[in-house]
Amino acid sequence: MNFLRGVMGGPSAGPQPSGADTIQKLCDRVASSTLLDDRRDAVRALKALSKKYRLEVGIQAMEHLVHVLQTDRSDSEIIGYALDTLYNVISNDLEEEEQEENSPKQGDDLGSQFTEIFIKQPENVTLLLTLVEEFDFHVRWPGVKLLTSLLKQQGPQVQQIILVSPMGVSRLMDLLADSREVIRNDGVLLLQQLTKSNAAIQKIVAFENAFERLLDIVTEEGNSDGGIVVEDCLLLLQNLLKNNNSNQNFFKEGSYIQRMKPWFEVGDDNCGWSAQKVTNLHLMLQLVRVLVSPTNPPGATTSCQKAMFHCGLLQQLCTILMATGVPADILTETINTVSEVIRGCQMNQDYFASVNAPSNPPRPAIVVLLMSMVNERQPFVLRCAVLYCFQCFLYKNHKGQGEIVSTLLPSTIDATGSSVSAGQLLCGGLFSTDSLSNWCAAVALAHALQENAALKEQLLRVQLATSIGNPPVSLLQQCTNILSQGSKVQTRVGLLMLLCTWLSNCSIAVTHFLHNPANVPFLTGQIAENLGEEEQLVQGLCALLLGISIYYNDNSLENYRKEKLKQLIEKRIGRENFVEKLGFISKHELYSRAAQKPQPGFSSPEHMMFDHEFTKLVKELEGVISKAIYKSSEEDKKEEEVKKTLEQHDNIVTHYKKVIREQDQELEELKQQVSTLKSQNEQLQVTVTQQVSQIQQHKDQYNLLKVQLGKDTQHHNSHGDTLQMNGIQLEEVSKLREELEDWRNRHEQLQGQLKEKDAVIENLKSLQVEMGTEQSSQLSSSGGMEHSAELQKELELLRTQIQLQAAEISKLQTENQKLQAMNTAIDPALGASSAVASRSSEKEGRLLQELGELQSEVKALSEEKASLQQQLDSSSSTVAILQDEKSKLQQEVAEAKKEQDDLLVLLADQDQKLSALRSKLKDLGMPVEDEDDIESGDQADEDEDGDEEEQD
Repeated sequence: MNFLRGVMGGPSAGPQPSGADTIQKLCDRVASSTLLDDRRDAVRALKALSKKYRLEVGIQAMEHLVHVLQTDRSDSEIIGYALDTLYNVISNDLEEEEQEENSPKQGDDLGSQFTEIFIKQPENVTLLLTLVEEFDFHVRWPGVKLLTSLLKQQGPQVQQIILVSPMGVSRLMDLLADSREVIRNDGVLLLQQLTKSNAAIQKIVAFENAFERLLDIVTEEGNSDGGIVVEDCLLLLQNLLKNNNSNQNFFKEGSYIQRMKPWFEVGDDNCGWSAQKVTNLHLMLQLVRVLVSPTNPPGATTSCQKAMFHCGLLQQLCTILMATGVPADILTETINTVSEVIRGCQMNQDYFASVNAPSNPPRPAIVVLLMSMVNERQPFVLRCAVLYCFQCFLYKNHKGQGEIVSTLLPSTIDATGSSVSAGQLLCGGLFSTDSLSNWCAAVALAHALQENAALKEQLLRVQLATSIGNPPVSLLQQCTNILSQGSKVQTRVGLLMLLCTWLSNCSIAVTHFLHNPANVPFLTGQIAENLGEEEQLVQGLCALLLGISIYYNDNSLENYRKEKLKQLIEKRIGRENFVEKLGFISKHELYSRAAQKPQPGFSSPEHMMFDHEFTKLVKELEGVISKAIYKSSEEDKKEEEVKKTLEQHDNIVTHYKKVIREQDQELEELKQQVSTLKSQNEQLQVTVTQQVSQIQQHKDQYNLLKVQLGKDTQHHNSHGDTLQMNGIQLEEVSKLREELEDWRNRHEQLQGQLKEKDAVIENLKSLQVEMGTEQSSQLSSSGGMEHSAELQKELELLRTQIQLQAAEISKLQTENQKLQAMNTAIDPALGASSAVASRSSEKEGRLLQELGELQSEVKALSEEKASLQQQLDSSSSTVAILQDEKSKLQQEVAEAKKEQDDLLVLLADQDQKLSALRSKLKDLGMPVEDEDDIESGDQADEDEDGDEEEQD
C-alpha cells in the first residue's frame, strides 16, 4: 500500500512514482483485486487524482470505472466514488486555481472527447439512468451531476439515447419529487439540459406533470423573492414552452396561467430590489411573452391573451407599469410584455385604453408612455419599448386608431390646453429637433393609419399653426415642408415612411399631395441626383412615394395624370434608373433586420430606420410599382376598366351578401321562435301528463271505495235474505231505495259533467278557430315554411274530431232523457213495496236496529265518496284551465273523448242496474207506485223507526 500512501500524501519509502504510473497501478488494482475493500480504496484514490491528472485518469480508468458500475452495484460507496471520478473526468467545471491559460479550450475538448467515448456504448447511459433511480444520496447525486455533464457535452446524442430508453424521461422526472433539496435542484438543472431544442422530450416532460411541480417549487421558494432555484425553474419552464405549441396549449388548458398572477404582486415600496429578484422577475415576464409571442399561431396567442385578461394578469402587469420605483430594465420588459399581451386582442386593447396613471389629475397610460417616447432624455431601450407598445395597441384596432386620430382633428382639440392628448404629443415629436423623436412619432402616426382608408381621409383635415401671423397649413403640407428643408436622414426616412403609408390605397390623399406643385419636382430631383451611400435610402423612399402617387392616382388633376408623371420619370430620371433606386430599400441591411420580427430591435439610435409593418408595405408595392412604370396609357385604361368592373362586381356581391345575411338573420330568429314554442309545448305536455296521472290516481281511489261499498252492500243483502226468510222484505226494499237514490245523485253529477264538457268543447272550438287564423297568418308571413302543410292537416283533423265529439255528446244527452223517463216509471213500484215493509217493521225491531247501524256505515262511506268526488272535480277544473293553452288542443280533445267514453260506460251500468231492480220487484209481486208515494212511504218508515227506538 506504499503507492496509496504517496497518493494520499503519507510518508513513503523509496523513490516517488510518477502520476501516470500510480494511475496505472490503481487501475490494475481495480481490475484484479478480489477484495471489495481493495477495489474501493483504489477507486477512491483515482477520484483524488482525477482533477489533477484528468487526461491520464480518463484514458486509463474509464473502462474500469464503468465495469465497477456494472459489477459492484451492491456497494453504494464504491459506486459513488466511481461516479464522482467520471464526473471529474468529463466535466469542464475546473477550479480557477487549477486552470492554466490554455486549459478552458483544452478542457472543452477533453470533456467532449471523453463524453463521446462514454456514450459510444448506449448501455452506459442506460446504466446511469438505473443508478439515478437509487435513493442512496451518495449514488443518486453524483449520478445526476454526471448525466448533466454528459448532456452539456453531447446534448443531442445523449437526448436520443434517453428518449429511446424505456421510461428514461420518467425516471428523471422523479428527481423533482425528491425531498432532498440538493438533488431536487440539480434535477432541475438536469432537465434544463435534457429539454434543450428537443420537442419530443419537452412534450414528455410536460405530460409528466412538470408544470405542476415546477410552479409548486416556485411558490415554495417565494415567487420573485426566491433564490436561484426559482431562476432555474423559470429557465426550465421557458425550455418547455418556447416554440412548442402543444405544451403552450397544455399549459393554458391546465389553468396554469392563473397561477402566474401572484408572481407580479409588488408593494408600494419598490426600492432596494435585489439582483436575484430583478433576474427572477425578468424571466417571469419573458415567460409571459413566450405564451403570447407574435410568432405563435394566432389562435393559441389569442386564447392565452384572453386567459390573462380574465385571471387578472394583465391588470397586474399594468399596475407594475404605472408603479413608482420599479427598476428601469424591469419597467422596459414590462412594457414589452404588456405590448404582446394586448397585440391584436380587442378586449385587452380596450382595457389598456382605460388604464390611468396615478397622477393628479389622472392621465391615460397611453399619454404617459408617449411622453416618455418623445422625451430625448429617456433611455433608448425604454423609448423603443414604448413605441412597440403603441404599435401593438393599434394593431388591428380600428377603434383605437380612430381615438388617436380624433385627438388631432379640430373639433376635438382641447382649446383650454389644460391636458395634453396623444395626438398633440405625436405632432410635437414629429416636428421636434430630436431626430429619434421625429422617427418614433412618424412611425407611431403611420400605425394609426394602417389599413384604415377612412382615417387617412380624416387626417387630411388636420391644420397646424406654424407661426404667429401666418395662416395654418395642413399636416400633409408640413411634412413635405420639413422634407424639403434637408433635415437629418433619420427624420426624412421617418417622414417618408409616414407619407408612403398615408398615400397608399387612398386616392384623395394622393390628390392632396400632388396638388402642391413643389412636391413632384422635389421627389424627381432627389431621385435623379447621384448622392452618397447614406442618401441612397432616402432616394429609394422618394422613388417609392412617387410610385405610390402614380399607382393610386385617379387622374383628377390634369397636370399630374398617370401618363404625364410617367413621361416626367422617363425624361428626368429614366425608367431603369427609377427601378434601381426603388430597389435600394429592400437591399438595405437595416430593412432585412426590421422585416424579421415586429418588435423594434435596434442596437443604437442610428440604426432605427425601418419599421416592421412598413417592410410589408414595401414588399407589397415594389413589384406593382415597377410594372406600373412600364405600362402604356392603353394598358392603364384597360386596367382601370378592369378595376371598375371588379368594383361593380364587388358591390353586387356585397349587396347580395348583405341580403343573404339579413335573410339568415330572419331565418335564425324564426328558428329561435320555433324552438321556444317547442319548448313551451313540451313543458305544457309534461304538465298535462302530471295532471292526467293525478286524475287517474283519484279515479283509482274512487274505484277502490266503490268496490268496498259493493262488499258492504253484499253483507247488507245477506241480512235482507234472513229477513225475507222470516217473511219480512223491509231490508230488500230499503236497499233498493238507497241504491236508486244513489244512482239518481250520480246521474245528476254526470249531467253536470256533461254540461262542463260541452262548455269546454265550445271553448276549444273557438280557440281552435283563433289558433288556426294566427297560425295561418304566421305561416304566410314566414315565406312558406316547411311546417305549414303539416299544421293545416292537423287543424283539419282536430275540426273533424270536434264534430264527432259533438255528435257523441248529443247522443249521450238523448240517452240521458230516456233514463230519466225510466226512473219516473220505477219510482211508484218502489213506493208500494216500502209500504208493505213498513207494516211488518213493528215485529222486527232488533233487526231494524242493526239495519240502522249498517245505514250509518253506508252514509259515512257515501260522505267519503262525495269528498273524493270533490277532489276529482277540482283536478278536472285544473285540467280545464290548462286546456286554454293553444299547444294542448289535441291532447284535451282526446281527454274529452275519454271522459265521454267513461260516461257512456257508467250510463250503461246504470241502465243494467235499473233493469235488474225492475225484475226483482216483479218477482216479489210488488206494484209500481209514483215517486210521491215512495217519498211518503220513506217518511212513514222513518217515523216508525223513531217510535220503536223510544219504546226500547
